This record gives sequence, structure tokens and C-alpha cells, in this order.
Amino acid sequence: MGLLTGKTGLIVGIANERSYAWHIAKALSDHGATCAYTHLPGEKNERRTKRSLEELNQSNAWLYPMDAAKDEDIDAAFNAYAEKFDKMHFLIHSIAFADREWLQFGKFVQTPRAAYLNAIDISAYTLLGMARRAQPLMQRSGGGSILCMSYYGAEKVVPGYNVMGVAKSALESTSRYLAAELGGDKIRVNSISGGYLRTLASSAVGGTDSMSDRVAERAPLRRKVEGADVGNTAVYLVSDLAAGVTGETLYVDCGVNIIGA
Repeated sequence: MGLLTGKTGLIVGIANERSYAWHIAKALSDHGATCAYTHLPGEKNERRTKRSLEELNQSNAWLYPMDAAKDEDIDAAFNAYAEKFDKMHFLIHSIAFADREWLQFGKFVQTPRAAYLNAIDISAYTLLGMARRAQPLMQRSGGGSILCMSYYGAEKVVPGYNVMGVAKSALESTSRYLAAELGGDKIRVNSISGGYLRTLASSAVGGTDSMSDRVAERAPLRRKVEGADVGNTAVYLVSDLAAGVTGETLYVDCGVNIIGA
């Protein structure tokens, strides 16, 4: 038996097999969890997510369209999940968005109101929105674990990360307030601050082309973070081994966050 045998939950944010959500899905599944998924609406997005699931040998996994910017889409997805599954032991929130035009060094001060608010809406508020829908399902399950994905740019300035750093700060704070409020239902909420990984999202940030090599030079472990590192941490946080852990941001970046310069 795996650490997560008998646990069922929803993963939001698989874009392709390079995304952290994909590595989390692989690790959870390898440890016995049953995973359901959402994808952005549209045939192209559905095909892309399905290809990623085929790489996990999960071509028949439950999959539902959801635009997290729309409350009606979140409602529909969670209602559909509840019709298929009677319990939710975990929810993985691995989505973020900011207009790449403003993810360039020196352009933060020019960020327009709409782009600023949109980044916080998609990257941070959606965690709250999904947690609210997950709460009754997790109560029925005897508790649960909610995870979101952050990055060191939430705490320190990373050139070019700009409004996404602000949004990730809001995400981490949101996770703490949710942890405090949902703890009575035995629902734990934590953030994983993953190190730099070349993904569709990270490629939108200006100046990241050489970041991977710089990280490997500075990291105490003298290597780049791998998707499996974050996936294995997610297994721990979803499992009963982390029953006493909530409201935390766990760094999985080969130690880069402890280096001052």
C-alpha cells in the first residue's frame, strides 16, 4: 500500500508534462491516490491536458473544463466532481497568470490596474474560491489537505517577476488565513515554494533564460530543483505524515532561499 491509498482529490493546473502540477499528479498517483483533473475550456487545452495524462497512464482519468476566473465555472466543476466522487481528501491549486507584457525588468511601475488585479484574481483569489467549494466535500471526508504553488519572488524581489511576485505574496497570505479558518474542519492548507523550473509560466518572465544555470551555482545542493522534488513534498503534505502541518510555506528549491547574495 502507498502513503495515499484510498485518498481521492482534484488537481487544477496541468498544462503539460513539464508543469509542477504534472509532477505532483505523478507522485500522488504513484503513492496510490486517485486524481481528478480540470483543464482550461477549449478543445486545444483539453487535448493538451489529455496528452499530459497519457504520459501518466491516466488517459481515462476524470477531466472537466474550468475557467477559474468565472465563479460559475468553479461551481460547475466542483458540482460535477461531487457527482462522480463522494469525497475529496486533497485539492492541488497550481494555477497563476499575469500578462507577460508586464513581466519585464523595469516595467513594474507601469503595470496598469487591470493587469495588477487580474494577476491577483487568477493567482490568489482562486485559491479561496476553490477552498470554499472544497470545504463541504472535505468535511464529508473527515478532513483534507489543500496545496498551492508559490515561488521565492513572493518574499524577495526577483527581477522581471513583478506583479506575479505581488500575486504570490497574496497567495501565501491567503493560504495562511484559510488554514486558520478551516483548521476546525481538519482541513490543512499549505504552500509549496518551488524553485525555478522551466515551464510555460516561467518562460513568460523576462530574464529567466540563464536563471536555471545561476540557480545551480548558488544552491547549497549544487543542483537545479526537479519536478519530482516538489511532487514528493506534495505527497508528504497530502499524507497523514503531515497531519500537524498547516499554514506553512515549504521551500523546495535546493536551498536557494537561504542564500543572502
